[in-house]
Amino acid sequence: MSSSEPRPKVRIPGTTSHVIAPSGADHGTEGTLRYLKAGSGAPIVLLHTVRTQAEHFRSLIPLISDHYTVYALDLPGMGYSEIVPGASYQEPAMRAGVKRLLTQLDLDDVTLVGESMGAVLALTAAADLPERVRRVVAVNTYDFRDGIARSGLLARLVIGGVLTPGVGPVVARLENKAVLSGILQSGLTDKTALHTDYVDELLQVGSRPGYPAVARAVYQNLPSLIAARSRYAEVKAPVHLVYGENDWSRQSDRDANKELLPDAEFTQLPGASHFIALERPDVLADLLNSVA
Repeated sequence: MSSSEPRPKVRIPGTTSHVIAPSGADHGTEGTLRYLKAGSGAPIVLLHTVRTQAEHFRSLIPLISDHYTVYALDLPGMGYSEIVPGASYQEPAMRAGVKRLLTQLDLDDVTLVGESMGAVLALTAAADLPERVRRVVAVNTYDFRDGIARSGLLARLVIGGVLTPGVGPVVARLENKAVLSGILQSGLTDKTALHTDYVDELLQVGSRPGYPAVARAVYQNLPSLIAARSRYAEVKAPVHLVYGENDWSRQSDRDANKELLPDAEFTQLPGASHFIALERPDVLADLLNSVA
Protein backbone atom coordinates (compact mmCIF):
# COMPACT_ATOMS: atom_id res chain seq x y z
CA MET A 1 0.00 0.00 0.00
CA SER A 2 1.62 3.24 -1.16
CA SER A 3 1.82 6.37 0.97
CA SER A 4 -0.85 7.97 -1.26
CA GLU A 5 -3.38 5.20 -0.58
CA PRO A 6 -6.06 5.70 2.09
CA ARG A 7 -5.42 3.92 5.37
CA PRO A 8 -7.82 1.26 6.68
CA LYS A 9 -10.56 2.56 8.95
CA VAL A 10 -11.04 -0.80 10.69
CA ARG A 11 -8.19 -1.84 12.97
CA ILE A 12 -7.97 -5.41 14.27
CA PRO A 13 -6.06 -5.70 17.56
CA GLY A 14 -2.91 -7.81 17.33
CA THR A 15 -2.62 -7.64 13.54
CA THR A 16 0.10 -6.13 11.37
CA SER A 17 -0.19 -5.20 7.70
CA HIS A 18 2.25 -6.51 5.09
CA VAL A 19 2.68 -6.64 1.31
CA ILE A 20 3.93 -9.16 -1.23
CA ALA A 21 5.70 -7.76 -4.26
CA PRO A 22 4.87 -9.03 -7.75
CA SER A 23 6.86 -12.03 -8.87
CA GLY A 24 9.39 -11.40 -11.61
CA ALA A 25 7.77 -13.48 -14.36
CA ASP A 26 4.36 -11.74 -14.38
CA HIS A 27 5.24 -8.29 -13.10
CA GLY A 28 3.18 -6.65 -15.85
CA THR A 29 -0.10 -8.27 -14.82
CA GLU A 30 0.45 -8.90 -11.11
CA GLY A 31 0.17 -6.21 -8.46
CA THR A 32 1.35 -5.93 -4.91
CA LEU A 33 -0.80 -7.99 -2.55
CA ARG A 34 -1.64 -6.80 0.95
CA TYR A 35 -2.31 -9.16 3.85
CA LEU A 36 -2.85 -9.00 7.60
CA LYS A 37 -0.89 -11.19 9.98
CA ALA A 38 -1.57 -12.13 13.60
CA GLY A 39 -0.94 -14.78 16.22
CA SER A 40 1.36 -17.78 16.40
CA GLY A 41 1.23 -21.45 15.56
CA ALA A 42 0.55 -23.36 12.36
CA PRO A 43 -0.38 -21.13 9.41
CA ILE A 44 -4.00 -20.46 8.53
CA VAL A 45 -4.93 -18.40 5.47
CA LEU A 46 -8.26 -16.56 5.31
CA LEU A 47 -9.80 -15.71 1.92
CA HIS A 48 -12.66 -13.22 1.76
CA THR A 49 -15.88 -12.90 -0.19
CA VAL A 50 -16.92 -10.95 -3.29
CA ARG A 51 -16.68 -7.16 -2.76
CA THR A 52 -14.96 -7.39 0.63
CA GLN A 53 -11.39 -7.62 1.95
CA ALA A 54 -9.23 -9.01 4.76
CA GLU A 55 -11.17 -7.03 7.38
CA HIS A 56 -14.12 -9.30 6.61
CA PHE A 57 -12.51 -11.54 9.25
CA ARG A 58 -12.14 -8.82 11.88
CA SER A 59 -14.14 -10.76 14.49
CA LEU A 60 -12.71 -14.17 13.62
CA ILE A 61 -8.99 -13.32 13.74
CA PRO A 62 -8.80 -12.56 17.50
CA LEU A 63 -10.65 -15.81 18.24
CA ILE A 64 -8.13 -18.04 16.43
CA SER A 65 -4.81 -16.18 16.78
CA ASP A 66 -3.91 -18.10 19.96
CA HIS A 67 -3.95 -21.30 17.92
CA TYR A 68 -2.66 -20.19 14.51
CA THR A 69 -0.46 -17.72 12.71
CA VAL A 70 -3.19 -15.99 10.75
CA TYR A 71 -2.75 -14.58 7.24
CA ALA A 72 -5.79 -12.70 5.90
CA LEU A 73 -5.28 -11.81 2.25
CA ASP A 74 -6.70 -8.97 0.18
CA LEU A 75 -7.37 -10.78 -3.10
CA PRO A 76 -5.89 -9.22 -6.27
CA GLY A 77 -7.22 -5.71 -6.90
CA MET A 78 -9.43 -5.84 -3.81
CA GLY A 79 -9.06 -4.25 -0.40
CA TYR A 80 -5.69 -2.54 -0.43
CA SER A 81 -4.00 -4.87 -2.90
CA GLU A 82 -2.71 -3.06 -5.99
CA ILE A 83 -5.09 -2.35 -8.85
CA VAL A 84 -3.36 -3.24 -12.12
CA PRO A 85 -5.04 -1.84 -15.27
CA GLY A 86 -6.10 -4.63 -17.58
CA ALA A 87 -5.54 -7.40 -15.03
CA SER A 88 -7.70 -10.51 -15.19
CA TYR A 89 -10.22 -11.32 -12.46
CA GLN A 90 -11.04 -14.76 -13.77
CA GLU A 91 -10.82 -17.49 -11.13
CA PRO A 92 -7.36 -18.71 -12.27
CA ALA A 93 -5.93 -15.20 -11.87
CA MET A 94 -7.38 -14.78 -8.39
CA ARG A 95 -6.20 -18.25 -7.47
CA ALA A 96 -2.72 -17.23 -8.60
CA GLY A 97 -2.79 -14.49 -5.96
CA VAL A 98 -3.53 -17.06 -3.25
CA LYS A 99 -0.72 -19.26 -4.50
CA ARG A 100 1.67 -16.28 -4.43
CA LEU A 101 0.95 -15.82 -0.74
CA LEU A 102 1.71 -19.46 0.04
CA THR A 103 4.78 -19.77 -2.15
CA GLN A 104 6.44 -16.38 -1.60
CA LEU A 105 6.02 -16.68 2.17
CA ASP A 106 7.01 -20.37 1.92
CA LEU A 107 4.03 -21.54 3.98
CA ASP A 108 3.62 -25.25 4.63
CA ASP A 109 1.08 -27.32 6.57
CA VAL A 110 -1.48 -24.61 5.81
CA THR A 111 -5.15 -24.57 6.71
CA LEU A 112 -6.96 -22.71 3.92
CA VAL A 113 -10.23 -21.09 4.99
CA GLY A 114 -12.40 -19.28 2.47
CA GLU A 115 -15.87 -17.86 2.47
CA SER A 116 -18.04 -17.48 -0.65
CA MET A 117 -15.65 -16.69 -3.53
CA GLY A 118 -12.78 -17.33 -1.11
CA ALA A 119 -14.08 -20.85 -0.49
CA VAL A 120 -13.80 -21.70 -4.17
CA LEU A 121 -10.27 -20.28 -4.27
CA ALA A 122 -9.30 -22.24 -1.16
CA LEU A 123 -10.33 -25.48 -2.87
CA THR A 124 -8.68 -24.74 -6.21
CA ALA A 125 -5.47 -23.46 -4.62
CA ALA A 126 -5.35 -26.65 -2.55
CA ALA A 127 -5.70 -28.67 -5.76
CA ASP A 128 -2.69 -26.83 -7.21
CA LEU A 129 -0.50 -26.94 -4.08
CA PRO A 130 -1.19 -30.27 -2.36
CA GLU A 131 2.27 -30.30 -0.79
CA ARG A 132 1.55 -27.08 1.13
CA VAL A 133 -2.07 -27.49 2.22
CA ARG A 134 -3.02 -29.42 5.35
CA ARG A 135 -6.80 -28.96 5.16
CA VAL A 136 -9.49 -26.79 3.59
CA VAL A 137 -12.49 -25.24 5.29
CA ALA A 138 -14.85 -24.00 2.56
CA VAL A 139 -17.67 -21.80 3.87
CA ASN A 140 -20.68 -21.24 1.60
CA THR A 141 -18.90 -21.86 -1.69
CA TYR A 142 -19.96 -19.31 -4.34
CA ASP A 143 -20.08 -21.70 -7.28
CA PHE A 144 -23.69 -21.70 -8.49
CA ARG A 145 -25.73 -19.78 -11.05
CA ASP A 146 -27.22 -16.39 -10.14
CA GLY A 147 -25.25 -16.20 -6.89
CA ILE A 148 -25.96 -12.99 -4.99
CA ALA A 149 -28.91 -12.29 -7.29
CA ARG A 150 -30.78 -14.96 -5.32
CA SER A 151 -30.60 -12.78 -2.22
CA GLY A 152 -33.29 -10.29 -3.22
CA LEU A 153 -34.54 -7.60 -5.56
CA LEU A 154 -31.98 -4.95 -4.58
CA ALA A 155 -29.03 -7.18 -5.44
CA ARG A 156 -30.62 -8.26 -8.72
CA LEU A 157 -31.18 -4.65 -9.76
CA VAL A 158 -27.75 -3.37 -8.74
CA ILE A 159 -25.65 -6.27 -10.01
CA GLY A 160 -27.75 -6.41 -13.17
CA GLY A 161 -27.06 -2.72 -13.71
CA VAL A 162 -23.33 -3.15 -13.09
CA LEU A 163 -23.22 -5.91 -15.70
CA THR A 164 -25.28 -4.07 -18.34
CA PRO A 165 -23.19 -3.13 -21.39
CA GLY A 166 -22.68 0.60 -21.83
CA VAL A 167 -24.13 1.84 -18.51
CA GLY A 168 -22.41 -0.79 -16.33
CA PRO A 169 -19.28 1.26 -15.59
CA VAL A 170 -21.45 4.22 -14.60
CA VAL A 171 -23.59 2.12 -12.27
CA ALA A 172 -20.47 0.63 -10.68
CA ARG A 173 -19.29 4.14 -9.75
CA LEU A 174 -22.60 5.01 -8.07
CA GLU A 175 -22.23 2.67 -5.09
CA ASN A 176 -23.40 4.30 -1.84
CA LYS A 177 -23.79 3.33 1.80
CA ALA A 178 -27.48 2.46 1.65
CA VAL A 179 -27.10 0.22 -1.38
CA LEU A 180 -23.96 -1.54 -0.17
CA SER A 181 -25.45 -2.08 3.30
CA GLY A 182 -28.65 -3.46 1.81
CA ILE A 183 -26.83 -5.94 -0.41
CA LEU A 184 -24.54 -7.15 2.38
CA GLN A 185 -27.41 -7.46 4.85
CA SER A 186 -29.15 -9.75 2.37
CA GLY A 187 -26.42 -12.25 3.22
CA LEU A 188 -27.14 -12.08 6.96
CA THR A 189 -29.91 -13.48 9.11
CA ASP A 190 -28.79 -11.17 11.93
CA LYS A 191 -28.68 -7.76 10.23
CA THR A 192 -26.90 -6.20 13.24
CA ALA A 193 -23.81 -8.26 12.41
CA LEU A 194 -22.99 -5.69 9.70
CA HIS A 195 -21.20 -2.85 11.49
CA THR A 196 -21.29 0.71 10.18
CA ASP A 197 -17.52 1.18 10.38
CA TYR A 198 -17.02 -1.92 8.22
CA VAL A 199 -19.36 -0.55 5.55
CA ASP A 200 -17.41 2.73 5.71
CA GLU A 201 -14.22 0.73 5.20
CA LEU A 202 -15.62 -0.96 2.12
CA LEU A 203 -16.82 2.35 0.71
CA GLN A 204 -13.37 3.87 1.22
CA VAL A 205 -11.84 0.99 -0.74
CA GLY A 206 -14.56 1.41 -3.36
CA SER A 207 -13.44 5.02 -3.88
CA ARG A 208 -9.90 3.99 -4.86
CA PRO A 209 -9.03 4.97 -8.44
CA GLY A 210 -9.86 2.04 -10.69
CA TYR A 211 -11.84 0.08 -8.11
CA PRO A 212 -15.26 0.31 -9.83
CA ALA A 213 -13.69 -1.39 -12.86
CA VAL A 214 -12.31 -4.12 -10.59
CA ALA A 215 -15.70 -4.69 -8.96
CA ARG A 216 -17.42 -4.88 -12.34
CA ALA A 217 -14.81 -7.31 -13.67
CA VAL A 218 -15.21 -9.55 -10.63
CA TYR A 219 -18.98 -9.72 -11.13
CA GLN A 220 -18.50 -10.36 -14.85
CA ASN A 221 -16.16 -13.24 -14.13
CA LEU A 222 -18.23 -15.01 -11.49
CA PRO A 223 -19.07 -17.77 -14.03
CA SER A 224 -15.41 -18.76 -13.84
CA LEU A 225 -16.03 -19.74 -10.19
CA ILE A 226 -18.68 -22.16 -11.36
CA ALA A 227 -16.28 -23.60 -13.93
CA ALA A 228 -13.66 -24.03 -11.18
CA ARG A 229 -15.81 -26.73 -9.57
CA SER A 230 -14.16 -29.10 -12.02
CA ARG A 231 -11.01 -28.86 -9.84
CA TYR A 232 -12.65 -29.92 -6.57
CA ALA A 233 -12.13 -33.62 -7.14
CA GLU A 234 -8.37 -33.01 -7.36
CA VAL A 235 -8.09 -31.75 -3.78
CA LYS A 236 -5.98 -34.18 -1.73
CA ALA A 237 -6.27 -32.46 1.66
CA PRO A 238 -9.18 -33.13 4.03
CA VAL A 239 -12.09 -30.77 3.30
CA HIS A 240 -14.78 -29.42 5.59
CA LEU A 241 -17.79 -27.90 3.80
CA VAL A 242 -19.68 -25.39 5.95
CA TYR A 243 -23.04 -23.91 4.96
CA GLY A 244 -25.44 -21.53 6.60
CA GLU A 245 -28.97 -22.89 6.76
CA ASN A 246 -30.17 -19.77 4.94
CA ASP A 247 -27.30 -19.47 2.47
CA TRP A 248 -28.05 -18.43 -1.10
CA SER A 249 -27.05 -21.91 -2.30
CA ARG A 250 -29.77 -24.51 -2.72
CA GLN A 251 -29.74 -28.04 -1.43
CA SER A 252 -29.07 -29.26 -4.97
CA ASP A 253 -25.93 -27.06 -5.11
CA ARG A 254 -24.68 -28.48 -1.83
CA ASP A 255 -25.41 -32.05 -2.82
CA ALA A 256 -23.52 -31.53 -6.09
CA ASN A 257 -20.43 -30.44 -4.16
CA LYS A 258 -20.72 -33.37 -1.76
CA GLU A 259 -20.68 -35.65 -4.80
CA LEU A 260 -17.44 -34.03 -5.99
CA LEU A 261 -15.97 -34.21 -2.47
CA PRO A 262 -17.44 -37.44 -1.09
CA ASP A 263 -15.00 -37.64 1.83
CA ALA A 264 -15.58 -34.08 2.99
CA GLU A 265 -17.05 -33.34 6.39
CA PHE A 266 -20.26 -31.33 6.23
CA THR A 267 -21.70 -28.81 8.68
CA GLN A 268 -24.87 -26.75 8.35
CA LEU A 269 -25.28 -23.90 10.82
CA PRO A 270 -28.89 -23.35 11.89
CA GLY A 271 -30.14 -19.82 11.28
CA ALA A 272 -26.93 -18.60 9.63
CA SER A 273 -26.88 -17.13 6.14
CA HIS A 274 -24.10 -16.38 3.62
CA PHE A 275 -21.62 -14.28 5.62
CA ILE A 276 -20.86 -16.64 8.50
CA ALA A 277 -17.55 -14.93 9.36
CA LEU A 278 -19.56 -11.78 10.13
CA GLU A 279 -22.58 -13.47 11.67
CA ARG A 280 -21.18 -16.45 13.61
CA PRO A 281 -17.40 -15.97 14.02
CA ASP A 282 -17.57 -17.77 17.37
CA VAL A 283 -18.91 -20.96 15.81
CA LEU A 284 -16.41 -20.81 12.97
CA ALA A 285 -13.57 -20.20 15.44
CA ASP A 286 -14.61 -23.21 17.53
CA LEU A 287 -14.53 -25.39 14.43
CA LEU A 288 -11.08 -24.14 13.39
CA ASN A 289 -9.57 -24.30 16.87
CA SER A 290 -10.80 -27.85 17.34
CA VAL A 291 -8.56 -29.07 14.54
CA ALA A 292 -5.54 -26.81 15.19
